[in-house]
Amino acid sequence: MFNKKMALLVAAIMVFAVLLVACQPETVEVVKEVPVEVTRVITETVTEAGQSMEVTRVVTEQVVVTATPEPVAPVSFAAPNPETYTEIVFGDPDTLDPNLAYDTASSALYGQVMETLIWYNHKDATSYIPVLAMEVPSLENGLISEDGLTYTFNIRPGVTFHDGGTLEAHDVAYTFWRGLLQSDPNGPQWLWLEPIMGYSTCYDITEGLDPECNMAGDPDALKAFDPAAVAAVCEQVKAAVVPDDAAGTVTFNLAQPWGPFLSTMAGFSYTLDQEWTMAQGDWDGDCATWQNFYAPGSENSMITDKVNGTGPYMLDHWTPNEEFVLVANPNYWRAEGDAMWEGGPSGVAKIKTVIVKNIGEWGTRFAALQAGDAEVVSVPLENYTQVDPLVGEICDYKTDECVPSENPDGMLRVWPDLPSVSRTDIFMNFNVATDDQGNNPYIGSGKLDGNGVPADFFSDIHVRNGFRACFDYDTYIAEALNGKGIRNNGPIIQDMLGYNPDGPYAEFNLDTCASELALAWDGALPDTGFRVQIVFNTGNTTRQIIGEILQANLSEVNPNYQVEIVGVPWPTLLRSFRAKQLPLAVSGWVEDIHDPHNWVQPFTIGTYAGRQNLPQEIIDQFNTLVTAGVLAADPAERERIYFELQQLHYDLAIQITGAQALSNHYEQRWVQGWYNRVGAFAPYYYAMSLATE
Repeated sequence: MFNKKMALLVAAIMVFAVLLVACQPETVEVVKEVPVEVTRVITETVTEAGQSMEVTRVVTEQVVVTATPEPVAPVSFAAPNPETYTEIVFGDPDTLDPNLAYDTASSALYGQVMETLIWYNHKDATSYIPVLAMEVPSLENGLISEDGLTYTFNIRPGVTFHDGGTLEAHDVAYTFWRGLLQSDPNGPQWLWLEPIMGYSTCYDITEGLDPECNMAGDPDALKAFDPAAVAAVCEQVKAAVVPDDAAGTVTFNLAQPWGPFLSTMAGFSYTLDQEWTMAQGDWDGDCATWQNFYAPGSENSMITDKVNGTGPYMLDHWTPNEEFVLVANPNYWRAEGDAMWEGGPSGVAKIKTVIVKNIGEWGTRFAALQAGDAEVVSVPLENYTQVDPLVGEICDYKTDECVPSENPDGMLRVWPDLPSVSRTDIFMNFNVATDDQGNNPYIGSGKLDGNGVPADFFSDIHVRNGFRACFDYDTYIAEALNGKGIRNNGPIIQDMLGYNPDGPYAEFNLDTCASELALAWDGALPDTGFRVQIVFNTGNTTRQIIGEILQANLSEVNPNYQVEIVGVPWPTLLRSFRAKQLPLAVSGWVEDIHDPHNWVQPFTIGTYAGRQNLPQEIIDQFNTLVTAGVLAADPAERERIYFELQQLHYDLAIQITGAQALSNHYEQRWVQGWYNRVGAFAPYYYAMSLATE
């Protein structure tokens, strides 16, 4: 009886174990084999001394069975507070006066609170969408005249400012009148003065009174000027920007056709409420009093610390050097479903509170990012390698497609290789300025004798071609930019109207360098050699590396080719560069407006052309194309012109074009809706939300 009971018990245990395994939840994804001890009762018949008898043994064995582990909980990327977005940056706004602000930190604040007439179409840098205007002016809709001199904007009805005032055409016109007449030399108004008033000597409103520019930036001199003449300039401004409240239109009568007008409008047409601005003690719109508000500087603007816009966010408070806080505008004029662009935001902002803290110390910013206390922090280039191990997802800013990193559970998302709007280049002087005796410290003997170069050394295109071929672009990007750079093939930067990705790029080739220099100066260089100095501003290691690359490669081609690297203080570099004394200068450009004119003009006929002493016949060739490009209103026509200009720039080799710097954007993975915003220096919080699960 005992034997049968034991056998039945063991059998029941084993059946239960099998059923237990079979009944595990279907959600189990991982099945593995594990050893299990099993006890069995064995009965055997044993014959001993001629007698048979039954013997019972209890045997314990290890057998392998399948088992299922407990399900692993998925990694959560839910925001701890889905209605609050915290960003930690370094840098503080200078002023909230949109007519005066000309720094990135200021625009990062008022750009969320105020709105422009038009804006870039999401990530497209070549087209626009209406914002406070009902539609984007074009030749097709008749809102741009055939001669390109008149632009008309239909102002959107039903828009209210944060304090309850209604947006009307006169508010838009007043904003432009006030800005043009305020004309602070440290502000952005020069971008409007040239197309609207035709002022391109002083780039100041006082040019209409004194073309010699003696009053520019001098409020006291303006106040002492003939009052009738001062009032007349104001009337000219009002005639150039004409509102019609009844029709809901503002008409701009330009002094000359201006291709970049719409891009300037996208970047600098933030609109004030006239009545509110006047109530703060600012200009009342009277042409007899505007001189009292000329060139105030940020410290004297009546609205430097306050803002009243129409945007999706309102300013809660700004504590200088500490933080500013924005709150969602509950009465935002854009209705739910009325998206800014296809698939874009609409209605009241999803993120209700935005906190932007100003903390200069990197360790504190990094600690907040690691702890999840900030959605985004400013990460310097040299600290990318410290943050990269936290990245679990890598995204393409062009396609918005994301892939897992080698650490797929990492807490951060990165958008790598975002193109900047700046570049550093090498400028070759066609005729270096010398003193009365022909001396210049940067060109040695001033002769082609191996101890210097002639003042017009770079006027020979073979010299320019040779220097360009001796520059190692890949090494520059790797060493000076830590791999974060993308080459440009002319003045215009990537992803901008007129940039031609299929255009020719200069190639690093020491054989080409040698053969071109052998053709220069009637073949004298290989035997005679030369000695010339390349100048950079002390402390700028990027520019120093540029000089070292050129120095090493030319010396490798021929030991007689000597380039000396000279570091000078920035004021000295700037003064010498402007005086046309530098044979080779390393300098950089940051755009004012996101438009090709802001690149081609300084590089071919303006700032740098003058400092390089480009001969008039070269300037004339470029000027024809620059003028055609800026006067053309049709983007397709402008693109064709700029393609031709960039080909000419390559053919004449007037500069050695460097690389457009790239950057990374790191964010918590619960952030949704970020995109690389053209023409802005901060995320567009209105387009964003925070994941809840």
